[in-house]
Amino acid sequence: VLNRMSINNAVVYELDLASSRMNPLTDPAAQVSYVDPKYAADGTVWATSNKDSDFLRLGRIGQGGFAPVSTETRWDVSDYALAPDDSFIAYAVNEAGVSRLKVMDVATGAVRVVSGLPDGVIPYSIGPSIDIAPWGAIGLSLSSARVSGDAFSIDPTTLAVTQWTHSETGGLDPAINIEPKLVEVKSFDGETVSGFLYQPDPAKFPGKRPLIVDIHGGPEGQTRPDFLGSQNYLLNELGVAIFFPNVRGSSGYGTRFVNLDNGPFQRENSVKDIGAFLDALEVDPNLDASRFAVTGVSYGGYMCYATAVHYSDRLKGANCYVAISNFVTFLENTQSYRRDLRRVEYGDERDPAQRAQLQAISPLTSVDKITIPLLVATGGNDPRVPASEADQIVSAVRSNGGTAWHLLAQNEGHGFHKKENEDYYFWTSLLFWKQTLLGDAAR
Repeated sequence: VLNRMSINNAVVYELDLASSRMNPLTDPAAQVSYVDPKYAADGTVWATSNKDSDFLRLGRIGQGGFAPVSTETRWDVSDYALAPDDSFIAYAVNEAGVSRLKVMDVATGAVRVVSGLPDGVIPYSIGPSIDIAPWGAIGLSLSSARVSGDAFSIDPTTLAVTQWTHSETGGLDPAINIEPKLVEVKSFDGETVSGFLYQPDPAKFPGKRPLIVDIHGGPEGQTRPDFLGSQNYLLNELGVAIFFPNVRGSSGYGTRFVNLDNGPFQRENSVKDIGAFLDALEVDPNLDASRFAVTGVSYGGYMCYATAVHYSDRLKGANCYVAISNFVTFLENTQSYRRDLRRVEYGDERDPAQRAQLQAISPLTSVDKITIPLLVATGGNDPRVPASEADQIVSAVRSNGGTAWHLLAQNEGHGFHKKENEDYYFWTSLLFWKQTLLGDAAR
């Protein structure tokens, strides 16, 4: 049983079915992350953990604590599966966002790398994606720029890869989709930050292209090179490049990195990372620096607003979706079951010093600095980021004489999930980008 308090703090327990007692297998007082504990056939408990490391390693949990067996000194072990006879382990390593599958011989520790898979993502969200059949075949799902989410198997002896499914793409040819390139830059303080840049086909769209910077939420999320879905329309039909940054505070780059934005006093350093990316992207010969825009969802929506506050002079528009506009009102109005968890990340609005800083860095406080058009979309029943966060910034921008499109779906929560609303938001976004980013040529 795993009790997870935060991304860097979890305790593994064993439930005694006879007594109903929960016995800790790891130190409850230690600030250590444990992920996906599971039993091997011989009763050994395995998990991934960042104990004594900056990254998640694969290992055993025993009386002596956590004993790592994976040998990677950098990058997280993001998923794993145990062979039914305990002879080998298949595990994925998140290398700068790309999943690398490896097979370890448990007896010898020898590791082999599976080379036949596309460069993409073996997802771990609500549960693991790797499994091992009773006869030993390794099964997994994977998505990439040109694979929309398909099933693969690997022979554990030869490492031969077989793709079993070719998922429906609505008649579209995924082979034309753009593969991203990794971009790494030094930020204002020398910290290395990275992201994935998708550039349209230059044969179809010659010349310098407009760009949308799309910032992930979380804030401990990570944008990885998986299938873009409807965003491929921007690349393949409108010729718009897309950049997905992983600013400080993103997961996948170690415990130190994920903590670099914690609390209200470090928060805006991640916004400065966006400035560093803009510096690098503006000199890319394939991009038109006069036509940049920003978008983001949830916490990424806060980053969207904050980027508009700090860099309006370098942008044409901002599309901010289910977004935090004021940290104090957000913490006061988010559902109570989330409040303490969010205070750990953002800061505690009950503390006067932290409250003052949270107000200072909130986009609503500096709304007068937003001089570009906004598209603000929100769900009327959002328990995480209440619709009032959208209402107040739309009102403030309009009061200042600015442009703010406001899309409210009364029958949605945190994000749009009903097809009619997803479609409406998609087409509204396209209209917004055509008017603000592309101009008359794309109308």
